[in-house]
Amino acid sequence: MSNSVLRRTKIVATLGPASDDPAIIEEMIRAGVDVFRLNFSHGESSEHIRRAEAIRAAAASVRKDVAILVDLQGPKIRLTRFKSGPVTLKEGDTFTFDIDCPDDDGDQHRVGLTYKDMPKDVSSGDVLLVDDGKVVLRVTESDDRVIRCKVLVGGEVSNNKGINRQGGGLSAAAITEKDKSDMATAAKLKADYVAISFPRDGEDVHEARRLLRAAGGEGGIVAKIERAESLGVIEGIISAADVIMVARGDLGVEIGDAELPGVQKHLIHLARGMNCVVITATQMMMSMVNNQIPTRAEVFDVANAVLDGTDAVMLSDETAIGKHPVKAIVAMDRVCKGAERQKVSVIARQRINNEFTHVDEAVAMATMYTANHLRVRAIAAMTESGATVQWMSRVSSGIPIYALTRHESTRRKVAIYRGVYPVAFDVDPDKSHIEINKAVTNELLRQGTVREGEMVIITKGDMMRMLGHTNTMKILRVGET
Repeated sequence: MSNSVLRRTKIVATLGPASDDPAIIEEMIRAGVDVFRLNFSHGESSEHIRRAEAIRAAAASVRKDVAILVDLQGPKIRLTRFKSGPVTLKEGDTFTFDIDCPDDDGDQHRVGLTYKDMPKDVSSGDVLLVDDGKVVLRVTESDDRVIRCKVLVGGEVSNNKGINRQGGGLSAAAITEKDKSDMATAAKLKADYVAISFPRDGEDVHEARRLLRAAGGEGGIVAKIERAESLGVIEGIISAADVIMVARGDLGVEIGDAELPGVQKHLIHLARGMNCVVITATQMMMSMVNNQIPTRAEVFDVANAVLDGTDAVMLSDETAIGKHPVKAIVAMDRVCKGAERQKVSVIARQRINNEFTHVDEAVAMATMYTANHLRVRAIAAMTESGATVQWMSRVSSGIPIYALTRHESTRRKVAIYRGVYPVAFDVDPDKSHIEINKAVTNELLRQGTVREGEMVIITKGDMMRMLGHTNTMKILRVGET
């Protein structure tokens, strides 16, 4: 493994019908996938468990630590179905959403809703957006059972399309009964991360963590930022979550596409400053569902997220149902590396003026400051939980951070951290510090990440194999004791 070809930004890829063959999964890992997303909006539990087993087997074959992210369906608010196929609504038409409409009985004039309380959440003058805003309606009247509307922007409407209220404000709970059941499946397949949709506040994130732990799961919680109102309490959500996802589909519908770029930049910056991992998602290379290369606009979109400091970029339909899942990953890898060669993405001054509250945080920040001001080739962090390398990864740097740990779960966990590379490593804690340092540098030499005479930084704890006890930073040259 050569430092010159390492990609710092991680790639999340969604599995689906186009990519769940074990041979394709292995190709995807070799092409650069760091995290696989299992979308629980589709498929049965047995199907997701089978895919997780295939991921683990392929990762073992490739000898790469790969994380699994379970994405719960959440309160998807959708239309029901039309009895005679799609309908076309025209500007000026009247149309009704009726919770008493049978699920398969929609027509040109009305259709049912999966979320039965929606009529109570809207009022006259509200704007509703169907199918990511392709069809726009204004509410003229509503009561407890129906929402009557006038069509502002017409178009075709088909079965099961999503519906949002512009500006947000729908009261649907973030965690549904289906989600609670799916938590057990996530725990069974040992998901490294579990994503919840439409969290309203930090308490939704805490509830998800409690439910996952009760089911026996140990994974981190990903908060998908999709509601307009979540932006008003975003610091509470970030504080509660392990990861946030800038889910640009529903969020863009609720706040408007013109607001989305600035919000994305703000969320990335805020998450990194608050020691939270951030994924940028939705339609990043959507044209590659059918095409073999991305558009120039998609290249710029991915590159800008990388330059802003996102930990990971995500592929959805591109790898789940697209014609070229492996090529989409190759393209994403290429664009990320290109963006990372720009100096603006290499060194930053995060947290220079902050007061630290944990010893391991202070060691991590001292390490990154030193590494960015010395000719350091690599950072080797001996870690139990991955906490120290997470702090390190919040500071922009072109220097690779190797997370050396004996725990497979920790190696998978840190796979999503920007600029962090998991390494299976264990050493007798009774050995001297000189012997341990030698073992660390020998491992880096074995992997081809450093050469004799190059400078490295090692971090570890005086009390080996104990969580949260990183308290030592050592600067040395490879080959010297």
